[in-house]
Amino acid sequence: MANERTDKSRSAGKGSSAEKKKKAQRRDWYQLDLSAIVYPTLQRRDFSSVYRLSVVLKEEIRPEILQLALDRTLPRFPTYKAAIRKGLFWRYLEPNDRPGPFVQEDVKNPCQPMYFKANNRYLVRVYYFRNRIALEAHHSLGDGTGGMCVLLTLTATYLRMLGHEEIQNGGFVLNIADTPEEEELEDAYMRYANAKVCPPRLEEKAYRVRGTAEEFYTLNIIDGIMSVSEVMAAAKRYNATITEYLNAVLLHALLTKQQEDRRVHLRPVKIAMPVNLRRFFPSVTLRNFITMIYPGVDPRLGEYSFEEIVLQVHNYMRYHLNEKLLRGDITTNAATQRNPFIRVVPLFIKDFVVRLFYTKVQDRNSSAGLTNMGAMKVPRGMEPYIERFDIYMGQPFSRRTNCAIISFGDILTVNFTSSIIEADVERHFFRKLVRDGIHVKIESNRSQADAELY
Repeated sequence: MANERTDKSRSAGKGSSAEKKKKAQRRDWYQLDLSAIVYPTLQRRDFSSVYRLSVVLKEEIRPEILQLALDRTLPRFPTYKAAIRKGLFWRYLEPNDRPGPFVQEDVKNPCQPMYFKANNRYLVRVYYFRNRIALEAHHSLGDGTGGMCVLLTLTATYLRMLGHEEIQNGGFVLNIADTPEEEELEDAYMRYANAKVCPPRLEEKAYRVRGTAEEFYTLNIIDGIMSVSEVMAAAKRYNATITEYLNAVLLHALLTKQQEDRRVHLRPVKIAMPVNLRRFFPSVTLRNFITMIYPGVDPRLGEYSFEEIVLQVHNYMRYHLNEKLLRGDITTNAATQRNPFIRVVPLFIKDFVVRLFYTKVQDRNSSAGLTNMGAMKVPRGMEPYIERFDIYMGQPFSRRTNCAIISFGDILTVNFTSSIIEADVERHFFRKLVRDGIHVKIESNRSQADAELY
């Protein structure tokens, strides 16, 4: 699974780092990585690129102990204990020694916008509710892998402070007494952006879900909790992996929704899916190190059976998920940043161009977002205290739904977030799973979510 490959990359990176004996020194500033450059540009009063990771424990959270654990843990992650600043040509991160961040009781509508000057300039939040610990982070700091390292290291520190000293370090749990390695703080994109060609991107506008916008600060959450073994059995019947199967289910739901919307012309249905590049390029970076792929189908070519959708996704994944194509994609992304002319263009002009391109082109390339963190692995001594994990991609930039998948043991959770009132896509998604013999438990912050979905 994805986490096993991540662990292998981490081990490989640690070996080379040990040989170099390079430890990170405290810096006055950190350059934003290649992905992080875009996220502040998209900042609006009602939108921030914020994601959320949470772990559900088997005992109630003690907030005063959690705050002490956070105070001890966050200095281990200098690019998370940071504030974002604006220069003449680029934004950057600087160390943040202000008080905080402070543990808070959880809120009904998570992933609310993060304003760069609020919260003592911290771009992370830590919440608790009953037996749940949640971390929210601005994407400028890092991706889900980096965020999960922060969350699980914090959770391990918290459990040890409760007396569970048997919990060891390993995988996503780092030693808070260690000095960060230089490679943990690097922009790994620039190390691997060395293909000899920059492949062009020719993407066509995709179908976009029409819906009624929710009120400001309202994020609709629908969680589906199910058995890994049941999902795996259903995927096996279609000769697919769990990721391929769930991608196909979401595409099927979007196709169904498009057919119901008689007012629109048929368009391709595509999913924006982040790929963890650590699976293909050895790196222990805690910054962003992902790229996007877009599995999809085009209903203008004819009707697709579900089996055909699964096969389309399977073949797409097999073709695009390889080191050569991904290296070319990284190189294309890095070309603009390396351009000496673009480097000296003032920041406000860069912001205008990037925002215009994202709004008019990039955001219209997909119908929904889907990410799969895979099967979570924690140190053995930590396993008895954890029930499950959740992951939320956060508020969509435009009116649509985002979907995130994560599993632990035999519990798999599918977490939907949207900023529209209608839950048609989610309803079609879970109904397909039920028809395939998967038992689904629904949780939501919406009223009468169960009635809407079934």
